[in-house]
Amino acid sequence: MSTTQPERPAQPTAEQPLSASGPGRSPALTSGYAKSAVRIGVLTTCQAALMVGFGLLITGPAAGIWPLTVEDHVNEGFEHLRTGALSDASFVASEAGNTATVIALTVLACAGLILIPRLPKWRQAVFLAVSVSLQALVFLVISASVDRDRPDVDRLDASPPTASYTSGHTGAATALYAGLAVLALVPHDRRRWRKAVAVLLLLVPLLVAVARLYRGMHHPTDVLGGLLNGGLSLLIVGRALLSDDSGSAPPPENAMGIALRAAAERAEVVAGRTVVIVNPTVTDEAERETLRLVLEQHGHHAVEFVSTTADDPGGGQAAEAVDGGASLVVVCGGDGTVRLVADRLAGTGVPLAVVPCGTGNLLARNLGLPLKPAAALDAALSGTPHLIDLGRIEGDGLPATHFTAMSGAGLDAAMLEHTDDRAKSAVGWPAYVVAGVSSLRAPRMSVSIRLDDGPVLHRTARMVLLANIGSVQGGASLVPSARPDDALLDLAVFDPHGPTGWLRAAGTVLRGRSRPPRPSARSSFPSADGDGTPVEYFTFRRAELRFATEQSREMDGDPVRPGRRLVAEVRPGALTLLLPSGDA
Repeated sequence: MSTTQPERPAQPTAEQPLSASGPGRSPALTSGYAKSAVRIGVLTTCQAALMVGFGLLITGPAAGIWPLTVEDHVNEGFEHLRTGALSDASFVASEAGNTATVIALTVLACAGLILIPRLPKWRQAVFLAVSVSLQALVFLVISASVDRDRPDVDRLDASPPTASYTSGHTGAATALYAGLAVLALVPHDRRRWRKAVAVLLLLVPLLVAVARLYRGMHHPTDVLGGLLNGGLSLLIVGRALLSDDSGSAPPPENAMGIALRAAAERAEVVAGRTVVIVNPTVTDEAERETLRLVLEQHGHHAVEFVSTTADDPGGGQAAEAVDGGASLVVVCGGDGTVRLVADRLAGTGVPLAVVPCGTGNLLARNLGLPLKPAAALDAALSGTPHLIDLGRIEGDGLPATHFTAMSGAGLDAAMLEHTDDRAKSAVGWPAYVVAGVSSLRAPRMSVSIRLDDGPVLHRTARMVLLANIGSVQGGASLVPSARPDDALLDLAVFDPHGPTGWLRAAGTVLRGRSRPPRPSARSSFPSADGDGTPVEYFTFRRAELRFATEQSREMDGDPVRPGRRLVAEVRPGALTLLLPSGDA
């Protein structure tokens, strides 16, 4: 079969061995780590030898040479300066380099580098962990090789079993805090606050060094040795892991071509044109290439990547893909990008593959897709087409459009309005929780609800949710019975009164509940004025909500223009999604 393919990178001139690898991984793209490890090991051995050599020098031939001859006077001078306040301050500074403190902060920092950013900073986390660990290893070698007594002054701390040379507190503090300072300056956008943070972090090892001298635990050359030991560990590991030419020889210029060619040879060609719509604010170039490789592994060779823009955040690109005869559309972004693309694909029959790259990723979570982009794309391409419902919604000042997950008004919309974009980037979905707490004082709203052909229901509420799916971030199931393939939408009315009401509402959400039966006659509809329960659930095909005052509104996690009216109706099976077999 002959297919038109986009221009590829130059092919290798000779056959190169290629091992089977999972989606998004290739030997051509992951080489160099073994040689980096060897380089780190060799240089660390040299570091240990150097530090031991200095230690033997200052305790042996150089012991009677200035300035080593005046070190005792320095320690005695610090002893004479002691006051209660300075001793307390020195204790705090010394504890910053304590083993338990350094281990705990290193673990927390590495976990934060991996879990908080949308794109995990594995290399930076490894850099910090390895630097601190190697500094500690070299320190143990030094302590076993160089026997030096501690200063002959009144020591404020119990003497650990290790020798005075070098200062373990100072070395560990240098590796940790100076390492964090390096990471603060690594990004290209070196804004003033980054420099200020880096300066503050660099002061910590110096304060620890002075504190150890003040408390009579080390000679001046011991703390200088600690600073040198920690600094050398950072230099060695940073040079191997963080520099542009880290590791061994870089992959060949046609490394991606090698990987793509191997993937193409292993996959059957899939006919048709594939368009990948990416939100560039959450998808970098490296991830795009990984996704391209996954597509190649599944036989999608005629792939076109298009980026959203501030003026056209997804809808226009999706419409052009459909008009251009795309046989598959892949969307890489958050819930807002997914919604806009799904809106244009509704009713077209063109299958959509969702690659979650946002903060909430509600649709992907509820469909059971992996939350790692490459894994999600692989799972979708390995699956089959499924039809899911969409919600069509409109209102005053809100043109008709579709939502895939949830829309609503009240507290949840106000929470989304108040969530800072920088906080979302820094901590992810927990930023919504912080904004939600600040929105709890929002006044209760009055709303009139008409479901299908039923009577008008009058309610007060903190928030109302129109749901196609049930679960939100953190695994909470706000609308337990909502399903995206049942030809129905669900309405949740939250109206808790006081702390007890909120606890009852939380209990209802945590317990979950089966879907209430859909009324078939007017007499079977709920009470027109409600029964005071903190949470009410309804199902419907069409709902009209009218608010007494203008309310904040949202669609799939994005705030929209406030208003006083919402009309929603289900569009059964309007969207074709590629999902792993068995998921719907």
